[in-house]
Amino acid sequence: MSTIATRVDRQSATFQRNLAHYDALLDELRARHAHVLAGGGEKLVERHHQRGKMLARERIDLLLDPLSPFLELSPLAAWGLYGNAVPSAGVITGVGLIAGMPCMLIANDATVKGGSFFAETVKKHVRAQEIAEQHRLPTIYLVDCGGAYLPEQDRVFPDKDHFGNTFFRQCQMSAQGIPQISAVFGGCTAGGAYIPALSDEVVMVRGQARIHLGGPQIVKAAINEIVDGETLGGAEMHTRVSGVSDYLAENEAQALLRVRDIVAGLNRPRTLFGALHDVKPPRYDIGDLRGIVPPGFKEPYDVREVIARLVDDSAFQEFKPDFGSTLVCGTAYWCGYPVGIIANNGVLFSESAAKGAHFIEMCNQRGIPLLFLQNITGFMVGTEAERGGIARHSAKLVYAMATARVPRFTVIIGGSFGAGNYGMCGRGFNPRFLFAWPNSKIATMSADVASTVLTDLRRSSLKSPASEDEIAEIDRATRAQFEEQSDPYYATARLWDDGLIEPSETREVIGLCLALAAAEAPATGPTPVFRM
Repeated sequence: MSTIATRVDRQSATFQRNLAHYDALLDELRARHAHVLAGGGEKLVERHHQRGKMLARERIDLLLDPLSPFLELSPLAAWGLYGNAVPSAGVITGVGLIAGMPCMLIANDATVKGGSFFAETVKKHVRAQEIAEQHRLPTIYLVDCGGAYLPEQDRVFPDKDHFGNTFFRQCQMSAQGIPQISAVFGGCTAGGAYIPALSDEVVMVRGQARIHLGGPQIVKAAINEIVDGETLGGAEMHTRVSGVSDYLAENEAQALLRVRDIVAGLNRPRTLFGALHDVKPPRYDIGDLRGIVPPGFKEPYDVREVIARLVDDSAFQEFKPDFGSTLVCGTAYWCGYPVGIIANNGVLFSESAAKGAHFIEMCNQRGIPLLFLQNITGFMVGTEAERGGIARHSAKLVYAMATARVPRFTVIIGGSFGAGNYGMCGRGFNPRFLFAWPNSKIATMSADVASTVLTDLRRSSLKSPASEDEIAEIDRATRAQFEEQSDPYYATARLWDDGLIEPSETREVIGLCLALAAAEAPATGPTPVFRM
């Protein structure tokens, strides 16, 4: 492979302007992460500790192998929703090592509305289970859950992808031989009771953990029985009488140690597949990414400069470098793992789309995972583009990407607009992981284009002629809507990605994802390369 030679001038006015802009974005991101790390707030955290209970993230820290990484998913879920009173959607999810075994962790945060489930909580829980199933990760539930948040029951309970789907997935994973293990630290009421009840093994903490389908209030209302929570569903009763629990722990630390022992005894060898090279850091400072990426999406930059700061030794074997230049394709090693990179360098023309489809098929044949670096306004439009078959060629790219058998990963490093989002493996095409940088935007089109479309449609409508004031109001409202809804925090709050990450974190985050994928057996059977 040839090494990418950088042309970045760190002293230039453009680089310094970009740097200042991006540092402001990072300050905002870090402040918002700090906010959600505080859970339900100082008073609720203090009350939680006074009850002798650890916080959800404290439990995770004790459970994981010392000094091992934890890939937290969607920490800003539900950001800006419900008056910002449901930080992280009330649940922490992520992948970490327990006794050397990669596991998916799902931990309720009882300082946030008692660990109750909102719509975003369910979506985040289901997403974690989806990743666990794809990668066959043992799933550890750290349960402290009040069930569905009743005022939101119509958005949580009845539909296909609502709360019940979490139990369906738990059953399916257990049936596939993917371990499901629960440690219960607090109350598990109604639907929350099924998380441990459906697990393969359950640990409960004496004096704190309770499991009951109906709490004391429901029992009183239903059958007029007066009973306290401990008698009804306490840890000692469930371990010694009902058998719902398999192990009784005297405290939370002992419960977490028991979970570690269970994972250590799973007898699940994970063989690494794929050629592994010695890991070499990039030749250029990854911090330069802040000065390379411009504030606006209309300012061009060479995406090879981004690749050079992410891949091992800045070495990149570019495919068809002199054809379809607005799409950069090539192979590299990333933290020692082979990867095929597809990155935008402008609008996609027919040549770019055909090149991308050809490259995807080659990676598919060779078992090389694919990474899409999205910064795309879309496919080329206009008479010449349509006559050149842009619809047909763009469909080839979409088809090749959607049917690829190798793992696919996506990072939105800029704009993600229109059909370009689809061709570059957006959320709708189910990449293994999708992360975004804090400068990213995602929408059907930019605010400028949307405003032009809607004002022109109004001018040409058969209704009464539009006044200039009406046109101005359509323009204002459209721009406001698209600016709000394309904001990266709007997207991550609704789990359109798996989290906002800093550019300097991209190498490590994707490296962890590639490591998970490498632990699977590659797809079998030959795949012919059709030169699309």
